[in-house]
Amino acid sequence: MKPTQYSEKVKEHFKNPKNVGEIENPDGEGTVGNPLCGDMMKMTIKVSKDGRLEDIKFKTYGCGSAIATSSIITEMAKGLTLEEALKITRKDVADELEGLPPIKMHCSNLAADALHAAIKDYLSRKERG
Repeated sequence: MKPTQYSEKVKEHFKNPKNVGEIENPDGEGTVGNPLCGDMMKMTIKVSKDGRLEDIKFKTYGCGSAIATSSIITEMAKGLTLEEALKITRKDVADELEGLPPIKMHCSNLAADALHAAIKDYLSRKERG
């Protein structure tokens, strides 16, 4: 892949992102950002009674790669248990998009980090009861 070339899957998720928005009264939320590039992501989640990600929504301010990684991770994680979703790595996100230009790899970091932050927020809320 050329340093600035995007896969068709990245282009598709940028042009037609899935699960955009914010869940009202979410069970967990995570906001992350990268001050170097200005990308910001917020993920909100709903967790089912059996501990699966029932719904995930995102709001992203950033480049096309940031939007595409936010979109794809919601698709990857929906329906998984919290434990399974926490195992999604930054590399998994980039691989699912069939690669990202090297200069945009930090965007996959943000998507995984935002999802993990939302799950950790849910777990801490549950702990507090």
